[in-house]
Amino acid sequence: MPARCALASPLPSTEGVAARRAALAMLDAVLRRGRTLDSAAQGSRGLAPADQGLAIAIAGEVLRRLPDLDAMIDSATRQRLPDDSKARMVLRLALAQKIGLGTPEHALVATALPLVDGGPRRLVHGVLGTLLRRGIDSSAPPRLPEDVEHRWEAAWGADVVAAARRQIASRPALDLSFASAEAATAYAADHGGVSLATRHVRLDNAQAIPSLAGFGGGGWWVQDLAASLPARLIPADAADVLDLCSAPGGKAMQLAAAGHRVTAVDLAESRLKRLSENLDRTGLSANLVAADALSWKPGRQFDAVLLDAPCSATGTFRRHSEVLYRARPRVIADSAALQSRLLARAAEWVRPGGTLVYSVCSLEPQEGEQVVADFLARHDRFQVGGAGPQMPAFVAATDRGFLRILPGLLESEGGLDGFFAARLVRAAD
Repeated sequence: MPARCALASPLPSTEGVAARRAALAMLDAVLRRGRTLDSAAQGSRGLAPADQGLAIAIAGEVLRRLPDLDAMIDSATRQRLPDDSKARMVLRLALAQKIGLGTPEHALVATALPLVDGGPRRLVHGVLGTLLRRGIDSSAPPRLPEDVEHRWEAAWGADVVAAARRQIASRPALDLSFASAEAATAYAADHGGVSLATRHVRLDNAQAIPSLAGFGGGGWWVQDLAASLPARLIPADAADVLDLCSAPGGKAMQLAAAGHRVTAVDLAESRLKRLSENLDRTGLSANLVAADALSWKPGRQFDAVLLDAPCSATGTFRRHSEVLYRARPRVIADSAALQSRLLARAAEWVRPGGTLVYSVCSLEPQEGEQVVADFLARHDRFQVGGAGPQMPAFVAATDRGFLRILPGLLESEGGLDGFFAARLVRAAD
């Protein structure tokens, strides 16, 4: 049906409006109140599962494409709509569905206008009609927020920003970690996956996780390939390993599967409960401790300590695009300060000759390279240990011996989350 005919109906159908209304509420929680999309989605539990899934998908598309959506809206209005106006938010929803989900134009209009009943309905109708008649080009990769692009270009260069734009436009594949290399190889062969590293399988992200083959058997767990790299820096002969800020537990399960004796510490008891459930499902074991790592006193040292520190999480932008709006400079600075305190604390629990691994799922040098450089300047008994033999071939240490995963790496195979990791070795007494 031509766009002009689609826009002519004064009384659009309300079928599907509930999902759009839920998406609107999610975006308000994310953009105005700083919540994560996962947290915001909890408020839509009363919807049918299909409608909740659609609402999350729509909100996710808006967050992936927000700068371009706003530029389109601004090109069709005489006066700029306020960022938090309902008209702008509803137009963002409609346009994101057109670009990212391929929703038919008549459905866009039918589900957008009821969201502004009693409000700027004519405005939304007119702007949406103008943009649809012009035609919407969805071929170019979406831009990131301007401040993020400037920051990442200064740190990593224009090619990395261009790769990040390409990556945010598509949903990432599903990565599984396995307890054994043999199990991973067999699973990839049997289920059409590809193995990009030892004990890893990548699948097309098209199925619900509990429905995947082998879920009940516990032979694997979901874990982005980049997130699996820090645990690979722990020496194979480290018998006693401390995993700090451990939950939800992917790294703890890696360490337990590799035969280490694992003590897993996390501040949140609810997150440790999830880790306990994952350990039960996979048949692995670890000693779980609910404690604040800044005040906890283990009373002993460990062969190796892994600190996957709380961070801005900007490296997860492919899956959680809202981090690009939540990770303001103040958040990054506060995270870096906490990381420095945690790293200094973790160093106290490394035995002489032992290993300390520090990692963050951040693309900010302030949270990665700078935190470790500052630590080394104050702790002369530690030195950089490099990548080690367990690292996949596609990962190379930087000139300072750190690991830095940037957008663009393995792009043809589906890409990776952004990550930083450093293996530090304490001098023997």
